[in-house]
Amino acid sequence: MTEIIPVDTPSLGDRSYLVTDGEVAFVVDPQRDIDRMLRLAERRGVDIRHVFETHVHNDYVSGGPALAAATCADYHVNAADPVAFDRSPIEDGDVIETGGQTRLRVVATPGHTFTHLSYVLEAADRPPAVFTGGSLLHGTTGRPDLLGPEHTGTLARAQYASAHRLARELPPETDVLPTHGFGSFCSAVQSDVTESTIGDERRGNPVLTSGEEEYVRSLLAGLDAYPAYYAHMAPLNRAGADAPDLSAPRRADAAELRRRLRAGEWVVDLRSRTAFAAGHLPGALNFGLDGDFVVYLGWLVPWGTPVTLLGETPRDIADAQRELARIGIDRPAAAATGGPADWTGDDKPESTPVATFADLAAVRRHRPVVILDVRRAAEWRESHLPGSVNIPLHELPSRLGEVPAGEVWAHCASGYRASIAASILAAAGRDVVAIHDDYDPNTVILQFVADSGADLARNHP
Repeated sequence: MTEIIPVDTPSLGDRSYLVTDGEVAFVVDPQRDIDRMLRLAERRGVDIRHVFETHVHNDYVSGGPALAAATCADYHVNAADPVAFDRSPIEDGDVIETGGQTRLRVVATPGHTFTHLSYVLEAADRPPAVFTGGSLLHGTTGRPDLLGPEHTGTLARAQYASAHRLARELPPETDVLPTHGFGSFCSAVQSDVTESTIGDERRGNPVLTSGEEEYVRSLLAGLDAYPAYYAHMAPLNRAGADAPDLSAPRRADAAELRRRLRAGEWVVDLRSRTAFAAGHLPGALNFGLDGDFVVYLGWLVPWGTPVTLLGETPRDIADAQRELARIGIDRPAAAATGGPADWTGDDKPESTPVATFADLAAVRRHRPVVILDVRRAAEWRESHLPGSVNIPLHELPSRLGEVPAGEVWAHCASGYRASIAASILAAAGRDVVAIHDDYDPNTVILQFVADSGADLARNHP
């Protein structure tokens, strides 16, 4: 029986797929760490014969070339994509026999990129399914602005046409199996839906329930910032990447950690924000593995800067290293495990004060402080605290000089980004308090307003 097995990468908000008829298999949009697919195929007792890419990815380094090489599979990539590696070129209308009972039909679905393809699975023992990559997603579509503003309008209209083509040509019971849309910034908007059909999308997806002008206008108005490391993904994918080296990085002692900090390198503490606040290596930056570690580290780090990892266990280091390899940061400069006492040597660990919004309201009654909101601009426009300064986290390293003088209280929506911001500010010599609290304008923030005597700044759509 045909089996479709999603392989989730929650940290990047993506899914890859392994499809098997019990004897052979094919893979759609594999991530860089191909060992997961190889183990999955081995457990199923099947050989991977084909690897398919829906598009040249902008949010991760593809494992397609490496997986095809490791399995001697045919690697199917759009004939129009200018890639530097051998592939089996395909185009709209092609049909690939992928097994005794399965085949894939190629459908051109431009919009996320100009050369985007979707693949319709036709099997004798199950309803059809369509692998839609970054085209038709669950409740939304892929964003059309990653190739530059000069192409955004054209791609938005192409995305509309592609979604309607899929909805017109495929029956309502067709499973929709996207690569993006599970938290990826490649999605135009975020959705909590985890499974869907063409029929579901016809009823509820704005691209299929709105007119073209309304869809394009709404889509473009809702686009927000996306990670800076995206600029490096497409060139790496057009060149073709090898499988990553996930062997353990070299170990650094306290003296080496200090040398690396003095040299301007990044020393990244992977522990939770609570553990980091309680004590850390002075100058280290906190990107906890318990949050969107790889997205924000990849977004903020100057590309090519050596990165040293600090974790409580070797497993923490290995997990972070795998995440970084997925976006093309292949080898950490060094690593150290343990805790602050192991990393500071003769120096003392440093701590960061933490607080809640209630604490902020109370302190504002007695003395002025700088309220730094590090959420993205779209979040800020929806609602924000009176008197706060908005510098989105991804802009903070380049805009440190714009942070007003005085004690800084940094906040975001939950505390994760605030801790990153606080570590950046502390490393720059600023007095900072990290607000580890949920920003909810209907509860906590209204209490803040009452306590501080201020008026909440809100903008209603």
